Amino acid sequence: MNCGLSTACMYPQLLDDTVKAFAAYPVENIEIFLNTESELHPLYLRELKIALDNAGVKCAAVHPYTSVMETVMFFSPYERRVPDVLEYYRKYFNAMNILGASIFVFHGAKVNAGVSEQLYFDRYGRLLELAKIFGVKVAQENVGACMGHSVDFLVKLMSYFRDSAAFVLDVKQALRGNADVFELIDVLADRIVHVHISDSALGHDCLLPGEGTANLTGVLRGLKNAGFDGTVILEVYRDNFGDIEDLFDGYLALEHMVRIA
Repeated sequence: MNCGLSTACMYPQLLDDTVKAFAAYPVENIEIFLNTESELHPLYLRELKIALDNAGVKCAAVHPYTSVMETVMFFSPYERRVPDVLEYYRKYFNAMNILGASIFVFHGAKVNAGVSEQLYFDRYGRLLELAKIFGVKVAQENVGACMGHSVDFLVKLMSYFRDSAAFVLDVKQALRGNADVFELIDVLADRIVHVHISDSALGHDCLLPGEGTANLTGVLRGLKNAGFDGTVILEVYRDNFGDIEDLFDGYLALEHMVRIA
């Protein structure tokens, strides 16, 4: 198990500026949140990869800016849209190949969109098949506002796709979706391939590690016992900390928790 930082922490700072800022600190792994079409251009991505390599930083995962549109892109009744969006997502998977990332973060359909489970599985399965061509893994995140917030739904998805099923565990999203993070670890177990972590306290569901009261060491220990050996990404948002030194203090606190878990 290792630690990393999400570039989403610094949004709306430009992605390449964030990568440069992270390179000035002892961070070995990052999750890259691609924010716009131009950041999918191969030339831009190759330059970004050079910056990562020069800094000794590995890209563990990629998060798409189109996640907010996945309900209408993948799961609408308008079938013709699906091959078009799959063609667009090829750009993300190609970006992952350039950046050396292996995990793609997927939000999926909104919980109130009226999408049947069978339709979800059919469309999701088509995305998994496309990802295999590129040698990357699509991982369903337990986003509080999406169908993936439900433990029951995630268990069904895992049963349906068996060895192809993979998950991103997000601690703050578990709170937002009224899910027990320890139950999620227990039922998803070794299907968890990537983690978003943050602290929390009463009235605050997204804090830097050490600034809240969440049992993060227990979460990390549970993941370790479940066989997790991937990257735990610190993901908070720009209004959840002061300056970048505060963010890296939180990162160092997370590293300590991982060591003692």
